[in-house]
Amino acid sequence: MPPEVDVTQTTDRPVASSGTFMLGDLPVHRMGFGAMRITGPGIWGPPEDHDEAIRVLRRAVELGVDFIDTADSYGPYVSEELICEALYPYPEGLVIGTKAGLTRIGPDPAEWPPVCRPEYLRQECLMSLRRLRLECIDLFQLHRIDAKVPAAEQFGLLKELRDEGKVRHVGLSEVTVAQIEAARDIVPIVSVQNLYNLANRRSDAVLEHCEAQGIGFIPWFPIADGTLSARRGPLAEVAGAVGATPAQVALAWLLRRSAVMVPIPGTSKVSHLEENCAASTVVLSDAQFDALSRSGA
Repeated sequence: MPPEVDVTQTTDRPVASSGTFMLGDLPVHRMGFGAMRITGPGIWGPPEDHDEAIRVLRRAVELGVDFIDTADSYGPYVSEELICEALYPYPEGLVIGTKAGLTRIGPDPAEWPPVCRPEYLRQECLMSLRRLRLECIDLFQLHRIDAKVPAAEQFGLLKELRDEGKVRHVGLSEVTVAQIEAARDIVPIVSVQNLYNLANRRSDAVLEHCEAQGIGFIPWFPIADGTLSARRGPLAEVAGAVGATPAQVALAWLLRRSAVMVPIPGTSKVSHLEENCAASTVVLSDAQFDALSRSGA
């Protein structure tokens, strides 16, 4: 029989086992936390359990998480407000990345209209600074490139914010290699956040470009909203062999896939947070990693 699954942390700070990556000049553990799901249903409004959301954020830091990713559109605004409520004054070394460029008009998950006019991006940066009670945002990411606005204007505004000291580093989200390089002609880019997980690797070329350039790759949807956990086959087999959950194995595969990978699994429950963080300690053999890579799940 396979070993019993143990989803609890194996050390007091399991995230330390994920290794570190330099986001520009900021060292972070490679297992981060995505703060989208601490908001209400449909990523809209306050959480159903406010106290649990606060516990999740505080427990993440206790487990070694020192990179938290959020966005102005999560709630909207709710995620940033909860982060400030739970963690301010922020512990030394905690890096907070936020995003602007997508808007919300309701709880429908499919409706995230892009708005990236320079004056709007500036406004959202200033509002994020206020909500997070920061003088400078560690990582400010363009949530999407807005096709209605010249890309150079969007990148130029990011450069202005960086030059003014309102943001320390700049990142992009859902971009191609060509778009990364177009942005880098205007402003240094330290991270790229694209959809990527064991079953969806359409951004492999972007990941490889990030590796070559030393740019952090932040895979969103890292465990495919839990759907990977329900699959049978190599993922379930490896999970049984190493005494982990399928979700933990999927995260461990990401960490091993590339040294620039910084997964940000999110949750609204402390128990799920602890399971995700414990994935940092899961060790895959060469054969297991190769089998998962070939199968896609």
